[in-house]
This record gives sequence, structure tokens and C-alpha cells, in this order.
Amino acid sequence: MKHLENIHKLFSKNFVQHPLIETFDAGKLYLSTGRLVACDPLITNDMLPFEVVFPKGRFPVLVHREKGSNCVAYAEVIFSEQPVASWQLATTKGQHIADLKGEEIFGYPVESGMGCLMDAETQEDLSRLEQRLFQRKGADFMGIYEEFFHEHFFDENGAIDQFAFLKPDEHKAGNIFAFETGYGEGFYASYIGFAKGGRPVKLITEFIEILE
Repeated sequence: MKHLENIHKLFSKNFVQHPLIETFDAGKLYLSTGRLVACDPLITNDMLPFEVVFPKGRFPVLVHREKGSNCVAYAEVIFSEQPVASWQLATTKGQHIADLKGEEIFGYPVESGMGCLMDAETQEDLSRLEQRLFQRKGADFMGIYEEFFHEHFFDENGAIDQFAFLKPDEHKAGNIFAFETGYGEGFYASYIGFAKGGRPVKLITEFIEILE
């Protein structure tokens, strides 16, 4: 799988050094259960977490932009500073890498131009928030993007940034890392870097493949 080979070349070190990539420290993602979900947050209800269970706690998130377009090319979560020994396509329940042919991938569809990373417990909090807003506003409910996400990305002067951390429940530590996905709509794969012994070190979601 060529994508996997390129991910290995770009992200196996503790830093990314590529003339077409600029990297930003976005903040920290909180995982309460270690069951990580990657999805378009506007169609999140039926998205399953990855089969690999990640550590619990707060972990640094990096955004890697393509310099030419200024679009988000990769989102990275770092779980450990251990060296990456191997990479694997991230899968959810029922997905089997052996079933793929050629350059086929498993991933998640994006229809809104926005993706996100969050714990499965936070995903449930987001669904409950959407239900509460709908019940309170009824016919005036404009959808979870307009009601919750939009203000973090746009204000009266236009776009604020390409990524943001949001909390669907202010009484909990769980947060959502939401971001623009590459050039917009698409189908995007994630990859997990493992240390020797099988401990997950990094998770990378790819939106624009930048060849090493």
C-alpha cells in the first residue's frame, strides 16, 4: 500500500520535515475511554470507534498544512514519544485489511468539508447535545453545525481558523478536535503508528497525500 509507505516516511520520526508541509501545535485532545472516533461530525451518530484502544488522557494534536494551498493535509495525535516501529491502516469493527484490493482503503466519508477526532464518550455527548437543542428549538433548530460548530470557525468578519477544540458538555473533560478536511468533501483514511510491542504511538488522518 503506497499510502502506508508514504505515511511511514513522513511520520515515523518525532517531527515532520518536508518543504511542502508546515506544522502547527493545535492543542490537546482528551480521551476518557481510549475509544477514538474519526468522522464528519455532522454525520457522526453511526460512526464506530477504531478497533485499537488508545491510552486514556490528554494528548498533543498537530495539524500539518500543505504550504501551497494552505489546506489541512494531515491531522496527528501523539500518544507517546517512543519510536514508531510499524504502521497500520486504522480499522473499525467489521473491517478487515485482507479484504482490500490494490490501493483501496477504509476510512470515513466527509460531506460537510469538516472532520473531527473525539472519544466515543464525547461522541455520545455530542449526540445528546444535538437532541437537547432540537427539543428546545423545534422548527427553529438549524442543525448541529449552525447551532454548535459554526461560531468556532466563523464570526462576523469571516473565517477564524481551520481547526478548533469544542466541548459538547461543559461539565465533562471530553472535547472534540474539529478541522477542515483537505480540499473539502471526500473519503479519508487514518493510520496508526505502533512501537515495538504493539503500543500505539501516533494516529494520522490523511486528507492530502504529500509524497516524501
